[in-house]
Amino acid sequence: MPEGSESFIARLRPPKGFWLGGAIGWGLAMALSFQLSIHLFGRATSSHDLALTLIYGFGGMLGWLVALPCIRAVTYKAAPQAVLAAWLLLLGVVSVGAIAGVYALQYRTLYAHWHAPFPSRIWVYQQIFTTASALYQFAVLGLRHLMPTGLVLLLALSILMARRSR
Repeated sequence: MPEGSESFIARLRPPKGFWLGGAIGWGLAMALSFQLSIHLFGRATSSHDLALTLIYGFGGMLGWLVALPCIRAVTYKAAPQAVLAAWLLLLGVVSVGAIAGVYALQYRTLYAHWHAPFPSRIWVYQQIFTTASALYQFAVLGLRHLMPTGLVLLLALSILMARRSR
């Protein structure tokens, strides 16, 4: 292992309490964003609101768990402006990607019994197009549930973390 790589890897590992506690908190924040969207802004979806709340919450948790080491990697000895930008960009993009990914997995599970057997060429096509359909549907219908609450929470957290880094 090259000199200094061990300290770099150790630096990527966030404190366990912050990593796990933050994941729970961010997951709850994303679930709250969904709930506020459907109740305050009248964006009710259907009888599947509880399942969708869980998808947003679990996706938020995964987003935090993946984004935090990435943020720590790019903000080592960085100015507060760079820390703010990293938190906004990385946590925002990774959280949206994780929520969309969990949504796509659930979507794929819903349609799995109509798909061809596992190793076939048709099955591969069905996986690709089912996933693409789910991601498109999330982009069109799901992102609105992160606005404005999720964006405000992301901005507030990013500002707090940038101030903390001084």
